Amino acid sequence: MGVSRLIVPSGSIVNKRKLPIILLIALSWTLADFIIFLIKLSSDSFSFKYEEQDSITAKAIILREANVLLVSFIIGFLLVSVLRRFLRHTSPWFHFLIKTIILILAALVMSFFIYITYELVIGHRTFNESIQRFFKNTFQAGWIIPKIAEWGGLYILTQLAIEVNEKYSPGVFVDIMLGRYLQPKQENRIIIFIDLRNSTPIAEKLQNIDYFEFIRDFIFCITAGIMEHDGRIYQYVGDEIVAWWPSSKVNARKAVDSLIESRKILNTNTDVFMRNYDIVPEYKAGIHAGPVTVGQVGISKKELVMSGNTINTASRIRSACTDLNQKFLVSKDIIDLLEMKDWQSESMGNADLKGKNEDIELFALKI
Repeated sequence: MGVSRLIVPSGSIVNKRKLPIILLIALSWTLADFIIFLIKLSSDSFSFKYEEQDSITAKAIILREANVLLVSFIIGFLLVSVLRRFLRHTSPWFHFLIKTIILILAALVMSFFIYITYELVIGHRTFNESIQRFFKNTFQAGWIIPKIAEWGGLYILTQLAIEVNEKYSPGVFVDIMLGRYLQPKQENRIIIFIDLRNSTPIAEKLQNIDYFEFIRDFIFCITAGIMEHDGRIYQYVGDEIVAWWPSSKVNARKAVDSLIESRKILNTNTDVFMRNYDIVPEYKAGIHAGPVTVGQVGISKKELVMSGNTINTASRIRSACTDLNQKFLVSKDIIDLLEMKDWQSESMGNADLKGKNEDIELFALKI
């Protein structure tokens, strides 16, 4: 089956969130280069590549770091956006290897710009002389081998950091590193459960691999819609997505808007789904708000876990969509936060949710 790329709007937060990551990479690499340079400068065995009297001046250092910042930004863009997109369907080890090789080659380009601009601006040499001196001084085993090792280590650490950060929803990795939830905390959150409608007949129609790819593409579109409105992904379970927001009227609106946005992204990709699977996915969702307990669990694999009646109720509300033949059901708590007009929702009456001792009034969203 041919692979078609899924589309998110050009102004999507999925794309916008790449820019801070790229800037962080560029600034981190520039700072690392500056620190390494200062460490080498203080070493008795330091031998600067230019080996000239005026090579270590404030002007030369500023010029060097400006080049590092510019090229690091370009490399960061390649790493976070371009290479990630083109290598999306390759194995992780190949993905990792190719990116590291390409980035090391890009670092040679960085070295070229650093050297040439120095020769032109500070050394006042011609362009041809600068090129000759670059090749003469750069490709020496005593300099190039340690430098490649330095670049390779830096890029590997950067890629590992990106992969680890993406293992968690944005912000979660930072919370774990800061130990914010070492002791369980109770927080009021809006919880949304979303899953694929008619998953059984779809699974029967598609082969195992095709069904997995279908689910992966479905989750991509739904997640993009949630991220667009500042939702945090809690977990993926099969074709189910669980996300949350801090409880507030503004975030209740964002939770509903994320459902609308997800539908828009799915509609944008109708041709992709039809071409690849001959199916356009639909989904159902349940939303509830209330207190949850959040804490860190695990030893070899740490996670932030939510527990409590609120998350269980949200799951049951999602399940009730099938029984009541509705796409989107919410609790009275969500309706109170939303302050929706009468025509925007419809009461389904009190529902006896499985595993719950008390009935709960549910509302169908008309969106």
